[in-house]
Order: sequence, then structure tokens, then C-alpha cells
Amino acid sequence: LVGVLPTANPEEAFKDVAAAFLVGAMPRREGMERKDLLSANVKIFKEQGQALDKVARKDVKILVVGNPANTNALICSKYAPSIPKENFTAMTRLDQNRAQSQLAAKMGVPVKDVKNVIIWGNHSSTQFPDASNAVVNIGGADKPVPAVINDDEYLKNSFVSTVQKRGAAVIAARKMSSALSAAKAASDHMRDWFLGTGDRWVSMGVVSDGSYGTPRDIVFSFPVTVSNGKWKIVEGL
Repeated sequence: LVGVLPTANPEEAFKDVAAAFLVGAMPRREGMERKDLLSANVKIFKEQGQALDKVARKDVKILVVGNPANTNALICSKYAPSIPKENFTAMTRLDQNRAQSQLAAKMGVPVKDVKNVIIWGNHSSTQFPDASNAVVNIGGADKPVPAVINDDEYLKNSFVSTVQKRGAAVIAARKMSSALSAAKAASDHMRDWFLGTGDRWVSMGVVSDGSYGTPRDIVFSFPVTVSNGKWKIVEGL
């Protein structure tokens, strides 16, 4: 770490940056849904988008963590027209990490041995965690997670609802939203964006190109692979 610049001025903060983690948003409290944060956060992400547009590198990689993350990423992108839309992402890696943890616990394996779990859609309780293409490494061999768990009822119901509601469960327990798990997910997301994913799929909220029948130009979580700093939606699932 070369240095730290404490500042409340977005143009100072974003000057020539190669990566921007946008975590500053009105926090979600118990009883609130992420949509309740929308009006307060439009102002924040408009200002940050304008500052990024003015002073950041044009190849800056932007990760929006502050909720509602998908919508905030879209707002930020709209106010930074000189930066490519594909450089704006929303974090659904926390949901992916939660989903992997649930599956690993169910199978009694380390989390690192589970891959290709997908989070579709919005970083909210409407997301869809999908284990249908997930694989687990057991004894050096990759096996389909649905075959190993062999419990469709669990995979279609309990697993999905646990991941969807995990954010609310954390808030109920802590009286505030998750902390270290979100920081870990943000570092996972940005590390993979810079260094690549190899043959793994990861979930990222990105500006839709219409894949899988989604509306174009909304921010939607897809499975992606990353190579040479560029993400690509996994097709044909």
C-alpha cells in the first residue's frame, strides 16, 4: 500500500484510480428492504459517477457494494458516460459465497472445493441462487453438486430461501448489515476481475446485453468468466 488519502471530496478520491470500491451508501437497518434505500442513494451515486467521469482512468474497474447495489451501479454508470458500461459492476459475490458455504456444509466439504454456483438477478431477496450447474471436488474428481446432495427439495426450496434471506438474518442478529463477509466478497470480486477466473464461473452484477431473455441495459447478476481484465457472460446454460 503506497499510501492512504482520507478525503470527503470524490474528485480527490477518484483521481486516476484503476479500481473503485463504492461502499458509501445509506446503511440498511432492520425492517428495511434494499429498495427503501433508493431515494437517499440516488444523490450519492450521481455525485460519484460524475466524479469518476471527470477524473478516473477510463479503464477503471468499478464495484458497487452499497445497496441497492444493482440500481446504484446503473445510476453511477449513467452519470459517467465516458467510462464503458462494462466497467460498472454490482456485487453479488457475497450471495455466491453464502451459497457455496451452504452447499459445502451440506456435503461436508471445504468451501474451496465447490465451484460454479450461480446467483441470477438482483442483490436482494428476489435473487435466484442456482446450484444446478455447480460442481464439487471429491477425492480429486469433479462431481455434479445435485447428484452428490441428491435432494431436489432442499436445492429448490431451503437452499434458495436461506441464501435469499441471509442478509436479513444477519441484520436481525447484528442490528446492522454484514461487515467482514462483504469486505471479503468485494476483494474476491475485484481480484478475479484483475487476475482472471480460469475455468471457474463467478457471479457479477453487470449491464445486461440481453442474455437469457433479460432486458438490455439493466444491471443483472450473471455467471461470468474473466480473462485479461474482461468479463464474459457464460452462455448456453
